Amino acid sequence: MAAMAKLPVNASLTAADKIRLYRDMVRIRRFEERSVRIYQQAKIGGFLHLYIGQEACAVGTISLLGKNDHIITAYRDHGHALAVGMTMNECMAELCGKHTGCSKGKGGSMHFFAPDKRYWGGHGIVGGQVPLGTGLAYALKFKGIKGCCLTYMGDGAVNQGAVHEAYNLAALWDLPVVFIIENNMYSMGTSQKRSSAGEPLAKRADGYDMAWDMCNGNVLYEVREKTATAIKRAHEESKPTLLEVFTYRYRGHSAADPDNTYRDKQEIQDYKENRDPITLFQRTLQFEDVLDDATVAKIDEEARAEADAAAKFADDSPFPPPESIMQDIYWEEDNRSDKTNSHGRMFFQDLE
Repeated sequence: MAAMAKLPVNASLTAADKIRLYRDMVRIRRFEERSVRIYQQAKIGGFLHLYIGQEACAVGTISLLGKNDHIITAYRDHGHALAVGMTMNECMAELCGKHTGCSKGKGGSMHFFAPDKRYWGGHGIVGGQVPLGTGLAYALKFKGIKGCCLTYMGDGAVNQGAVHEAYNLAALWDLPVVFIIENNMYSMGTSQKRSSAGEPLAKRADGYDMAWDMCNGNVLYEVREKTATAIKRAHEESKPTLLEVFTYRYRGHSAADPDNTYRDKQEIQDYKENRDPITLFQRTLQFEDVLDDATVAKIDEEARAEADAAAKFADDSPFPPPESIMQDIYWEEDNRSDKTNSHGRMFFQDLE
């Protein structure tokens, strides 16, 4: 950890920057824990895919993005949403299907979007976001803009045909995309060893003459260092990278799934006690004299209060009105009279 801290991408961080990164991870953790309680109260319909245990992946990678960089992910998307700057209020309201949610209550847990922050979801089809992320990178290259698209997927998506088609086009056309496998080892409920031939998964990039790398997703400094290299390759060479980030989720695939039927309880406890990304970064910052016990307690208290306030905001918010049922659909957006606020138009305006 000390060696990683001295690398240029991390050495340039100020004390305030480091505390912000720590706070971002704690906020994600407390948001997710609060959402579990709301789910148990039957206020969240459908699925709830929690990010608890994976916080360093989203915070570490997203902390490096510039004004022309974009993000797209799968359905375990709450951590990325908060990391790009979305509010707990709009995210919690969306979980509850409320009209004040980021997708007006129509997307739910799996479909968070923030076009103004270049965050393009939140997608429910396994691997379906990977060709879309490749398309975002293509648009950047086509318009001659120096940027990239971080395209996240879980280890369960790597065997999808569309993922390999995306790898092929990205390598063939030299697209500025960083494919990030958030490998939490268990896909839905089957271990990687039983579902995917060949290790590491990132090595599959060799078949496309694509650069690849791996990193410990529990160590925020390492995530930043490996991601920075991939982003630099995208920006300066317009070349893709496949980055495998080894991480771990403490809960089941979704909140409705049992988490102790396909993995040992001791394994989960070991990660919580010895490899937790928040605890590891907290200890690092305390060793660096950046963080003290009082600040740790204050950050935690503030994050819990923010999550509680977001839960109340969601409770107090209205459901979408019946007359909105035909709004925000493809035909309506393409044919609206005011010609504003279309996500597609916003994207290309951003790329101007």
